[in-house]
Amino acid sequence: MTSGPTFTLRDFDFDLPSDLIAQHPAAQRSASRLLDGSGPQPRDRRFLDLLSLLRAGDLLILNDTRVMNARLFGHKPSGGHLELLIERVLCGHEVAAHLRVSKKPAVGTTVSLTAAAGHDDHPRATLLGRWPDENGLMFRFELTNDHGDDPFTLMARHGHVPLPPYITHGDTAEDAQRYQTVFARHPGAVAAPTAALHFDDALLAQIDALGVQRAMVTLHVGAGTFQPVKTENLAEHRMHSEWFEVSAATQQALADCRARGGRVIAVGTTSVRALESWAQAIQLPAGALPPAPQDYRADTRIFITPGFDFRVVDALITNFHLPKSTLMMLVSAFAGYAPIRALYAHAIAQRYRFFSYGDAMYLTRNKC
Repeated sequence: MTSGPTFTLRDFDFDLPSDLIAQHPAAQRSASRLLDGSGPQPRDRRFLDLLSLLRAGDLLILNDTRVMNARLFGHKPSGGHLELLIERVLCGHEVAAHLRVSKKPAVGTTVSLTAAAGHDDHPRATLLGRWPDENGLMFRFELTNDHGDDPFTLMARHGHVPLPPYITHGDTAEDAQRYQTVFARHPGAVAAPTAALHFDDALLAQIDALGVQRAMVTLHVGAGTFQPVKTENLAEHRMHSEWFEVSAATQQALADCRARGGRVIAVGTTSVRALESWAQAIQLPAGALPPAPQDYRADTRIFITPGFDFRVVDALITNFHLPKSTLMMLVSAFAGYAPIRALYAHAIAQRYRFFSYGDAMYLTRNKC
C-alpha cells in the first residue's frame, strides 16, 4: 500500500437526483453515453467512441458470468409469503440463498415455490440451516421438484431476473435479454457485470478488427455488490465473498499483452476484482509478466480502496456506482479520488444515466 490521505465513509457519498437512476436500458446496447475521464478534462462521448480510445495490441478483459433467474417466490405451509434470492449453487440440490419473510420458518420446513405459467412440477425448497461462510446472512436450502431437476434448471424455469433494488419495476422479457451480456456463458451471478452490457456483437467485431485482443475472466457477482458500506472506518468493513476464475488461457493473453507493450483494459469492476485478486494471490509484481499459466479459481473478498497498488489493470470501462459503495471506493482508488469526484459532478450536471442500466465511463489508472 502507498501512503496518502485517510478516507472515511462520508468521503464517498454524493447526492444523486432520483430521475437519473436508469430504469430501463438504452434502445440499443452501444447507444449509451461514455464519459471519457482519461484526459485532464472530461469529454462527453458516445459508447461507440470507445473505438477511438483503443489501439492495436491492447487486451480487453470481459467477465463472462451469466445472471441466474435467482429470485423465487413462494409460501410457507402456514400460507405466509416469502422470497428467495439464490446466491450460490452448492453441491447437488443445495443452494445458499437470502430469505425475505416476515417470520423465518423452522429448520426442516419445506416451502412451496411458485411455478411458472404452464408448468406444474411443484418446485419446493427445504430449509437446512444457515450458510456459515457469508457473514451469517444466508441460508442453505435443498431445491428440488417432482422430477429431481437441478437448481439451475429450476431457476431457469421458475425464477425471475434479480433486478437491482433501485429498479422499481418487476422483471420483464426485456430484462431477461438486456440484463445479460451478449457473451454470458457461466451461470452463477445474481447481478450483471453492467459495464459489459454496452457491448453488442457488432461493436465486438469492430474491436477485433482494430487488432485489440479479448480474454475472459469469470466472477459470479453477488448481491453484496449493492450493499452500502455502513462503518465510517473503512477498515472495519467486511467484504462479501465472490467466486472467480482466471483461466490459463487468460493468463497467457495477459503475458502476451505485456510482452508486446499493450494495455490491459478491464471491462467492469468485476473484471478488476478478478484480475487483481489473482495477481495478489500469486504475488505478481506490478506490470510483471505472469508466470507459467495455470487455471486459478478461488473466492475473493478483496476490498480496493485509495492507496491500493494495482498490479494488472491499466484502464477501466465502468458504469456509475452507488454512493458509499465499495465500487465507488474502487474507482476512486483506480483513477484518483479528486478526479472521480469531478467526473461524477460532471456526469450529474450533464444528466448521464446512472447505475446498472445507465451510461459508462472510461478511466485510466492514476499512477501517482
